[in-house]
Amino acid sequence: MSIMSDLRSLTPKQRSAVVASYLGWTLDAFDFFIMTFVLTDIAKEFNTEVPAVVEGLFLTLAMRPVGALLFGLAADKFGRRPTLMVDVLLYSAVEFASGFAPSLTVLLILRAIYGVAMGGEWGVGASLTMETIPAKTRGIISGLLQAGYPSGYLLAGVAYGLLFDHIGWRGMFMVGAAPALLVLYIRSQVEESPAFTARQHVVKRPGIWSVVKNHVGLLVYAVLLMAAFNSFSHGSQDLYPTFLKVEHKFDTTTVSILTVVLNVGAIIGGIGFGLLSEHIGRRWAIIIAALLALPVIPLWAFSTTPVMLGLGAFLMQVAVQGAWGVVPVYLNEISPEAIRGTFPGVVYQLGNLLASKNQVLQAQYAKNNGDAYGFIMAVVIAIVALAIAILTFFGRESRGTVFAHQDSKLPASE
Repeated sequence: MSIMSDLRSLTPKQRSAVVASYLGWTLDAFDFFIMTFVLTDIAKEFNTEVPAVVEGLFLTLAMRPVGALLFGLAADKFGRRPTLMVDVLLYSAVEFASGFAPSLTVLLILRAIYGVAMGGEWGVGASLTMETIPAKTRGIISGLLQAGYPSGYLLAGVAYGLLFDHIGWRGMFMVGAAPALLVLYIRSQVEESPAFTARQHVVKRPGIWSVVKNHVGLLVYAVLLMAAFNSFSHGSQDLYPTFLKVEHKFDTTTVSILTVVLNVGAIIGGIGFGLLSEHIGRRWAIIIAALLALPVIPLWAFSTTPVMLGLGAFLMQVAVQGAWGVVPVYLNEISPEAIRGTFPGVVYQLGNLLASKNQVLQAQYAKNNGDAYGFIMAVVIAIVALAIAILTFFGRESRGTVFAHQDSKLPASE
């Protein structure tokens, strides 16, 4: 009841910031996951193998750090709100253009450009929201924001089930232009971050690169943690539709239903563990969620019936996105004040870069071993779940961090 009262206390402008950031990440994820459903169809049209098409996922992930840096620097200089609008327009336009790709090479180039835009959205949207809302609501809002990712995956699954047989893979990419409409909402309803506005009145501000030099250890730690996190999510999600279609020979409808089920679990996990982090701390919420994935692996990867696979997928994503639900607030709370628009997104996406070959290697292993997608996914998840738990254990607790606009002075480290 207390958390519901806290959420009801949000002002209309605070709610608008939450809605805009949630929808931005939801629709960005929707555009990303569309490709995961049509890998085999793209390969067929361009007369190639699935691993060659999966390179498009690699390029998207590999280019995300570039977008995180560029859009993060823009957000710290020009503001979170205008930067977010430009970012949404860019990823929508590139997604639409992907539907017209005349060759695999052109498609891969477009997916790389899309990666730049996708890399910019998360960090900018998260900092805008975390700097706008009251500190006591950060945990639950963090879970809600991160739930945008499985929400986008869920929407992509529904769209695939309803539309693919009628519009094909090219039409699916064209549907991905819809997020451009979100810019109208941001322009009319969302205000600039109070923390960014407050910093504009500080006469002497530390330079970005001097701040980075003073926090190299934190940067390295966060990048390694995010590499494990991105292997956790992408290793359990991106090839899952292919796993269902190739290894289990399921039809479009069954694949769509099972991806909806797993994403319901992901949304529940993200919001639930985000809320839990307000009571037991950010670190322990992440550790518990990550370790919960381990006993679910046999059910998730080696079941044979749709019902048992669906149950395994649901529980796996409760754990995966449960851990992820704490990430937006955790990265923003450990971030140096002067670079909060840049730091969370950059470390997140540099982690993505380190993990970006994951899907390609998984797909290649499966192809070389009789389409054994389930086995290789199980191995990856077991390793990275343990890695996340260990890295987080040695990190610092961040709950209760004060942001600049919530105090009369900047943190001493600045």
